[in-house]
Amino acid sequence: MSILKVAKRATGALLAAGLITGAAQASDKKDIVLGGSIPLTGVFAFAGVGIHAGITDSVKIINDAGGIEGHKLVYVPEDTAYKVDASVAAYNKITSQHDVNLYYGDSTAFSKTISPELDRSGKTLMTGASFASELNDPEKYPNIFIPGPTYVDMVGILMKHIANEKPGAKVGLVHSETEFGRDPVEGAKATAKELGLDLNLVISTAPGGVDVSTEVLKMRRARPDYVIFHGYVLSPIPEFIGQARSMGLDTKFMGTFWSMDNQMVGKMGEIADGFMGVMPYNYYYTEAENAPMLEKIRSMRDTYQSNAYMQGFFSTIMMAEAARNVIKAGKELNGPNLHEGLEAIKDFDTGGLMGIPVTVKGNSVPIGRVYQYDLSKKQMVPSSDWIRLD
Repeated sequence: MSILKVAKRATGALLAAGLITGAAQASDKKDIVLGGSIPLTGVFAFAGVGIHAGITDSVKIINDAGGIEGHKLVYVPEDTAYKVDASVAAYNKITSQHDVNLYYGDSTAFSKTISPELDRSGKTLMTGASFASELNDPEKYPNIFIPGPTYVDMVGILMKHIANEKPGAKVGLVHSETEFGRDPVEGAKATAKELGLDLNLVISTAPGGVDVSTEVLKMRRARPDYVIFHGYVLSPIPEFIGQARSMGLDTKFMGTFWSMDNQMVGKMGEIADGFMGVMPYNYYYTEAENAPMLEKIRSMRDTYQSNAYMQGFFSTIMMAEAARNVIKAGKELNGPNLHEGLEAIKDFDTGGLMGIPVTVKGNSVPIGRVYQYDLSKKQMVPSSDWIRLD
């Protein structure tokens, strides 16, 4: 039973009948364990709490519909406080106590650290909070799945939108001086050249610094039409925009996924109006045709859920679908087969989590949409159609 069918039947008698059948099937079949290194405390807890809620709700929906081909999905999380050593300890604890086929990791650093162990054990497919471009390599990282576009792809989606809106535009890239921030820089240069854009400004800053006066002067001299921020959550984005506006710059400002939560953008106040960025998923409040999963989420959670929630939810249904493909093919649940099951996901309808059918490319899903903050609505609203990078 597909995720879309599950959601469509969630409030009707057909689902009720399916639950009875599913419960009987699940009682005879081995549980499938989804382990999780989840940052419920620490500097990334703002996202970790949402990720945990998204995974929890997705697991409940899957199990209420009879599980994965009759197998119950069991979620076993441990708090990591966003520390690599704690994440590794959580992984070791969970895998020593359970037969784990699916796992959610909390960072790029953890994904890279634990990857050799995933390869050695040959049992587990892992997704997580990272969209690092380096991980999008099935040869080097055969047991990792990126639940959306990579950071390079996110910038590529934004640049594709810019090229459509203003061919030949001058573009700036402001990134944090971190591995996360540096990730898309070289890719952005190549994409700009390919699309005929003038990437005339690249600036790096401390990730949380607020004294950006020197950098804003560079921006004023370059006068880019668009500036893309990457490697930040909030600061120093508001400081850049506020100072640029005070200097009379009419530059359009953009962000990537971790800067695109609706409530986070709203914290910028009036200067948020017109802020743009890329989002792989629909927002919690999106009213769309044929989006039963969004309706189901809103019936379970009657207050706004963050983009981190959507990421955790989407990660789970994709991992479940990979496992479903393996079971339907009559194969053993292990790392290589789960990766094959992931690659078999083509034109998959997520019930409205993404606005177009999902096809896995490499280790990722290179799909996104550009949104723009409307201050009067206090919402991110679509500024482009869905963009797929092939």
